[in-house]
Amino acid sequence: MNFLRNLIASIFGTLIALGIILVLIVLIASAVGETEKISVKENSVLEIRLEKTVKDFAPKSDNPIDEIFGFNDDKIALNDIINAIENAKDDANIKGISISTMGVGAGVSQTQAIRNKLEEFKASGKFINAYADVYDQKSYYLSSIADSIFLNPQGSVDFKGLSSEILFYKDLEDKSGVTMEVIRHGKYKSAVEPYLYNEMSEANREQISSFLNAIWIEILEDVSKSRNIIVEELNNIADNLLGRNADLALRNNLIDGAIYSDEYENKLKLAAGIAIDSDLNKITIEDYISTGKGRISSSASNKIAVIYAQGEIMYGKGDENYIGQDLIIKALKTARESKEVKAIVLRINSPGGSALASELIWREIELTKKTLPIVVSMGDVAASGGYYIACNATKIIAEPTTITGSIGVFGVIPNISKLANKIGINAEQVSTNKGASYSAFEPMSDSFRAVTTEGVEQVYNTFLDRVSAGRNISFAAVDSIAQGRVWSGVEAKKIGLIDELGNLDDAIAAAAELAEITDYKVRNYPDYKIELEDRFGGFPFMKTKEKLLIEEFGEENYKIYKTVKSFSNLKGIQARMPYIIEIH
Repeated sequence: MNFLRNLIASIFGTLIALGIILVLIVLIASAVGETEKISVKENSVLEIRLEKTVKDFAPKSDNPIDEIFGFNDDKIALNDIINAIENAKDDANIKGISISTMGVGAGVSQTQAIRNKLEEFKASGKFINAYADVYDQKSYYLSSIADSIFLNPQGSVDFKGLSSEILFYKDLEDKSGVTMEVIRHGKYKSAVEPYLYNEMSEANREQISSFLNAIWIEILEDVSKSRNIIVEELNNIADNLLGRNADLALRNNLIDGAIYSDEYENKLKLAAGIAIDSDLNKITIEDYISTGKGRISSSASNKIAVIYAQGEIMYGKGDENYIGQDLIIKALKTARESKEVKAIVLRINSPGGSALASELIWREIELTKKTLPIVVSMGDVAASGGYYIACNATKIIAEPTTITGSIGVFGVIPNISKLANKIGINAEQVSTNKGASYSAFEPMSDSFRAVTTEGVEQVYNTFLDRVSAGRNISFAAVDSIAQGRVWSGVEAKKIGLIDELGNLDDAIAAAAELAEITDYKVRNYPDYKIELEDRFGGFPFMKTKEKLLIEEFGEENYKIYKTVKSFSNLKGIQARMPYIIEIH
């Protein structure tokens, strides 16, 4: 009886505590809702800092609870940034832009897209200045578009060229007895190389060198144009690290002055036409977006649907971090059933993943393009499964620095038979039939390997068929440029994997042209619904699992953990690029 009384008391106590917490949340939310709204003051300078993670699409909830607990704080949407810069061109209150970011939480293609929009802003006659205590390579690439670039006198410009590092685990497998059984098609399908070899294959080195050089040329040409430094000299600067201190950076024309932040503030005042002894009105791009400037206003009734497919492809529902067929299929159906939607742009930023989920999305695109034109816009990466869901679009547009292709497939299965042997575990199986079966405690049998290889080959041939039909290229020609080979956007255009080079705006314009409309507005999809348990999954700490792991292990160790964890979660045959690539 005492136990029952205590249990009931505990339940009531918990309910009362939860009730109090909810009341407090409502009160705080009300207080937040009553705070003064952000406004753009006269003679303001738009400040761009991009240390946060930049995602192609990062819908933010307008729920005050999300603001209170910081659910909206760790990301910023590329489309919002682009729209904000576009709006700032014609905003009389914005006199110019200050880029003051030490790091850029965006991919190379995303950074180039922002840089291109800043170039348009500069062409309007308004100023752009840049300042940092230290420039890493990506932040310098972004900032190089500025009229004037300034650096802390004790700072540096890390301009050194691009590199990529891949970790190999073969020795670790041999020592631990935990191995990954790999079956693949495509000599360039290097996503699984770390489990097969101790060093990079020549084929993989060839493709990485090829697309790194293609991307580097894009960066060099952009910086060369903005800074009036010939490409050969920029390579010399990179080879000899001639931006490693402020004096060298100034001498080699990487910057326009070595000054302190207070001196830079005065330069911004002069550029904005404000007296030195007056206060400078600065508004961050996040605050500017929050005033509604992250959208382009339009009264048009016609719509272009932009469907964002970002992250790895996994069988299932999907969310803003990974692509599941359910959400993408639902978005495609919703768009084609809408009377206002006249065309679709599928924005892809994905290294691929589940071949089955990719096939299901491909099928929905086949159905949809019978009704509406579909233009694919490729972001930083649209490779392997990411290319699978692009190949049958009406038109494909990629950024010059997009990583694409990787038309190949693999299967990977963990095996611990050597480890089991070492520690004295023996597994025995009893079966009713003779069909090939697999146990992680036994070496893979020839019959099981044969069946799995057959499945990989079938998916690979289907992939080639899809590309052949979608791109109107012969099966043999597709096979010759496939084999898991990764290409840059520039290279992909030369071999027919894409139609044009351009950004998301170009893709939207192409979709409007195919739909034969001139007056339209953009509607973004999918619609993400965040359930209550997802919001408070980390309560009371209010931190995502990712944030906690990064804090615990550090950024680099977390990347290794994420790589191994990702492979352990693979299900079914994969159409996935060598996604371990990190460009520095």
